[in-house]
Amino acid sequence: MQEFAFELALCAHLESGKRRVFSRQLGTQVHGRRVMDLVCVEPGPEFDERTAITPESIPTLAIESDAGPGTARYWKDVFDCHPDTAEQVVERAVDVGFFERERRNGRTYVRQATRYPDWFDTIVGIENKPDLGRPGDLETQLLTDVNLGMVDKAVLATESYVTGAHRNRIPPEVGIWRFDPETGDREVLREPEQLPTDRPGIEILDRSSTRTEIRVASADAIERARRRVAERAYGKGWRTYDLPGCTQIAPDDAGLPYCSWKAKTVRPATECGPDCAGYCSGEPPALDTDEIRAQRSPWEPDPPGRTRRQSGLDSFL
Repeated sequence: MQEFAFELALCAHLESGKRRVFSRQLGTQVHGRRVMDLVCVEPGPEFDERTAITPESIPTLAIESDAGPGTARYWKDVFDCHPDTAEQVVERAVDVGFFERERRNGRTYVRQATRYPDWFDTIVGIENKPDLGRPGDLETQLLTDVNLGMVDKAVLATESYVTGAHRNRIPPEVGIWRFDPETGDREVLREPEQLPTDRPGIEILDRSSTRTEIRVASADAIERARRRVAERAYGKGWRTYDLPGCTQIAPDDAGLPYCSWKAKTVRPATECGPDCAGYCSGEPPALDTDEIRAQRSPWEPDPPGRTRRQSGLDSFL
């Protein structure tokens, strides 16, 4: 099975009935270019506080800025970045309800509309390789995950039979799942180990048979990257595809783009359109992915918001 269909089937299987947030194709790097196929974020003690703010991702620079929930400060004074970048972050943070903005004497001041909560706990990174006969850069990818410690746990998911030779090429810290996308059966061949996420890590930037380029990532940089990934996962989700205008597409209950003509889940961006022999032009199927996600996960599409009213110059109710 193609990796895209395998990935969607695994997402649907893991998401159903679980109090966890899932997303696909997220950068789990600090300095490099690592992209994780599937990220699972397990909620922490203040998850409900996070869901109440916004259904979208909160900009990392806004979270890390010196704009607190107290006194509003001049917007240029709360960021350590280029003013153009800071201006974009302010706009986005206001749009999603994390910042409040006010004008004084022709100058813009900002404050957090609410305290940013400690909302996530464990981050699990899942690398999908349905066919281990075509591993690509799998070994380097998994070594990067283990040595960097950006995710708490790393897992390899495959449809292939896992041999002893395969296991020897997979770092022992990495868990192994064998997943059948047709039946939804998932066999845990090896549990993942907890990776150290609170200390400096080693990130592999490039690796060949004769040379490996690495860079040290500080514990602080890893913490910031983890927050960025968690926020991106919460706002993005995993149903990031658009359904094509073809009457052959009949999405299932999980919202997967199933093609009745091909009798399989397809990748609309590359497999659908006039070049397909089974293509039958029509309106795209009606599919409310937000509603499906809200029903199947703890993500909240329409939160009440946490904006508080000012009771004085420096205090809030």
